[in-house]
Amino acid sequence: MADSLYRAPEAGALRIEPLGDLTAIFDRRSMQTHLVVAPMPEIIAAMGDTPCDAGALAERLAAMFDLADAGDDDVAAVLRERLAELAALGLAAAA
Repeated sequence: MADSLYRAPEAGALRIEPLGDLTAIFDRRSMQTHLVVAPMPEIIAAMGDTPCDAGALAERLAAMFDLADAGDDDVAAVLRERLAELAALGLAAAA
């Protein structure tokens, strides 16, 4: 079974402000502010303009942060969960 594809909101839809260990994400579309921790802001940044699944996202994050083992099944499983959480918050959408 193939992973679901997700896409980040269009450019300018979110205002992302680091606040120490937390990050405030203001969604201009819903007028809601979300307080999140890593790796949520990094995931949104890695999603970019192109829809991606957990595997592609793992590769993008590995490239951004010079990480190994991006193809690890555990990494993909965690990213699937984070993508679903972002979608539930309205900070990502199924493509």
